[in-house]
Amino acid sequence: MIRTKRSEDSPQREGADERAGLSKGTAGKENVPKRKEAEMDKILVTRSSMPEFEEYVEEIRDLWESHWLTNMGEKHVRLERELAEYLKVDNVSLFSNGHMALELLIQAMGLTGEVITTPYTFVSTTHAIVRNGCVPVFCDISREDYTMDVSKIEALITDRTSAILPVHVYGNICNVDEIDRIAKKYGLKVIYDAAHTFGVEYRGRGIASFGDASMFSFHATKVYNTIEGGAVCFPGTNETLKADLYGLKNFGIRSEEVVDEIGANSKMNEFQAAMGLCNLRHVDDEILKRKAVAERYRERLADVPGIRLVAEQPGVRQNYAYFPAVFEPAVFGRSRDEIYEELKTEGIFTRKYFYPVTNALECYREHYHPEDTPVAHEISKKVLTLPIYADLAIRDVDRICDAILRTGRRG
Repeated sequence: MIRTKRSEDSPQREGADERAGLSKGTAGKENVPKRKEAEMDKILVTRSSMPEFEEYVEEIRDLWESHWLTNMGEKHVRLERELAEYLKVDNVSLFSNGHMALELLIQAMGLTGEVITTPYTFVSTTHAIVRNGCVPVFCDISREDYTMDVSKIEALITDRTSAILPVHVYGNICNVDEIDRIAKKYGLKVIYDAAHTFGVEYRGRGIASFGDASMFSFHATKVYNTIEGGAVCFPGTNETLKADLYGLKNFGIRSEEVVDEIGANSKMNEFQAAMGLCNLRHVDDEILKRKAVAERYRERLADVPGIRLVAEQPGVRQNYAYFPAVFEPAVFGRSRDEIYEELKTEGIFTRKYFYPVTNALECYREHYHPEDTPVAHEISKKVLTLPIYADLAIRDVDRICDAILRTGRRG
């Protein structure tokens, strides 16, 4: 039995975001207090995208008329429809957050036994499997893009395997074609953790159209946010799954007098949906701005010995969700941890993401060993995600790059 006690000090938890330098965002320029002068020089690892204050106020204005604040209201319904169109997928079911979307999706699909997944992810992925009574079986990752190494999947399949749960990492997509082939060969379900890949397309198809279903996170730190929030997306017509997801996020209620499943309370409220409607109008512009930041990083860092950047994937429309850099201390001259600390002294906040890998966390340590997934374990000790967000000025990107290069020269 896997322990599920909480580890309050885990560096993976969302609550650690502020300590890691994650901004809580800004709103309409003239309607919020100005930041302290001392904070103006800080460069945080991310910053929430938000609409103009007046746009959001206008979007929520009619809530004071209807007083319908939650329970799948008009904005909730409209956002599901607009997201399905934007993401190029047939079905969207909104949730209060991405974790509950994934946990309830696993429950709705009736997964049992073993689920092949990756330890190179936010801990939510692993927790969602365990909280459904399933056993995670960890597959190592590719050195090329840090997604699941598909060449290692088949060796992990047993007669107890019910599904594969790969993770699209940093906006890089998994080898969806090979995973589909393996799943069909062995009769397995495929659920993608697509928390990092909002708006990503592969060969013109929305990434949510692959596999049996995908989970998206709309957390405030993501490319697209609903403050907190998430969604399950799935292709085709599956009325049973659609109804089950609807019921499970509403306590398992089917009608006024029928509760036929043990569900949860995970409904997205109207204020979240309103933020989502506003942000959806601007997300393409936000992605273009993030692209400019990523391109500057590549110009400055791509040819530096000891720094490894992920190559852009062919056929993929990127969203530039994160910008990971892997540091080889023997070549660059400084370790990841040394760089992380030195950048903080210059007011630059990066993130060790993902570190530790989930099979090294306290709550799983009795059952797993990170050495069993050596590539994931190694990368987790060398990677930093650098600041990236739509409003990050190019001069600040240069400041970050200059600081990194100085750090290396001092090694």
